[in-house]
Amino acid sequence: MGRDPLIGLVGKPSSGKSTMLNSLTDASAQTGAFPFTTIDPNKATGYLQVDCACARFGKEKLCEPNYGSCRNGKRFVPVMLLDVAGLVPGAHEGRGLGNKFLDDLRHADALIHVVDVSGSTDAEGKATDGYDALQDVEWLQGEIMRWIEGNLMQKWGSIVRRHVNRKATAVDTLQDQFSGYGSTSAVVQRCLKRIELNSPLETWDHPTIERMVSSFVEEKFPTILALNKIDHPDSDRCIYRITKTYPDPNKYVFTSAISEVFLRRLARQNFIHYEEGDDDFITSEEDVDNKYGLKQITDERLLGRIETVRDMVFYRWGSTGVVKALQAAAKTLDLIPVFSVRNVTTFTNSTTDDSVFKDCVLVKRGTQVGSVVRRIMGDIPIAFVEGVGGVRVSKSDTVSENKNDILCFKIGH
Repeated sequence: MGRDPLIGLVGKPSSGKSTMLNSLTDASAQTGAFPFTTIDPNKATGYLQVDCACARFGKEKLCEPNYGSCRNGKRFVPVMLLDVAGLVPGAHEGRGLGNKFLDDLRHADALIHVVDVSGSTDAEGKATDGYDALQDVEWLQGEIMRWIEGNLMQKWGSIVRRHVNRKATAVDTLQDQFSGYGSTSAVVQRCLKRIELNSPLETWDHPTIERMVSSFVEEKFPTILALNKIDHPDSDRCIYRITKTYPDPNKYVFTSAISEVFLRRLARQNFIHYEEGDDDFITSEEDVDNKYGLKQITDERLLGRIETVRDMVFYRWGSTGVVKALQAAAKTLDLIPVFSVRNVTTFTNSTTDDSVFKDCVLVKRGTQVGSVVRRIMGDIPIAFVEGVGGVRVSKSDTVSENKNDILCFKIGH
């Protein structure tokens, strides 16, 4: 991935996607309980929480990032989010402007599928009772697959003829078709390996092509389920159905995006002390030493709502889950932070500024140092690269947590 990661938020209308976007960013995407509130895709900057290198060296008080922020060793690294208007069954055939919305997703690196587990909206986002949200999980991935498959099958005959005439490999031919989705040859290779597909491309029948496209979708668009509206009293039934069908706990996160937005608003107004991802919050009554100088809440309805959030979200699920959803999406991409500094002893970027670890980018674990150099420095010639303590680092070395993740680039030929 030679650019900043792009995380797409997908789901049916009224599932809470725009609220999820608001809960992850300072964006002000329009929200509403009716289909197609979002017509054009909204891009906004979210902040992924990672462990900052400053905590490793006891320099938390000196850490002042150029972008994002750092709080006591917890780094908030900018990541681009894309909120796409709600998809409905038949989107790959153009229903609900589906082809346009699917097309908006083509460059996403991972998806967060926001699923309304309240059962109060049907497949098209209209109000109902007792809807089985498991259906949403199953049809949305199918829509993406059928969209790509449809684009491919329209010209499959000419693809095969060109493949045979060029004596190309299956990877090269497929990459020609999938490059428009932001794919790479490595992605295509992993897609074929996943299903152990080694037969010549010109012999593939329709079921084989379907298997290949399904594998490509899983590889190119890894998806986390954000089981949203967990604070709804009828959510347990849908949650049980989905988690029983998809037992891998890495596949889903329990979320209440509206609770996160609510708590952040109260925190900004100084009625509670709360930070993104916390497992509880503090009110003025609980702030016995007046550590945070909070305002007292006198509105009984507001107090009731606060206690409902605490009971239905924090006590039952541990948090609002929105921070975990973004972290889970980043985990599917195997992203880690890499810090670039000018001085690998002090970790500063200037002789006149003692703040540390000013710059940080997210890269895939195992990326070669040379690729990180190009990502950060572009075409500027680099003589050599140093790691912690001034140790020379080869451009063929790879980065991982606590290894080659703090780098200094020495300019020169």
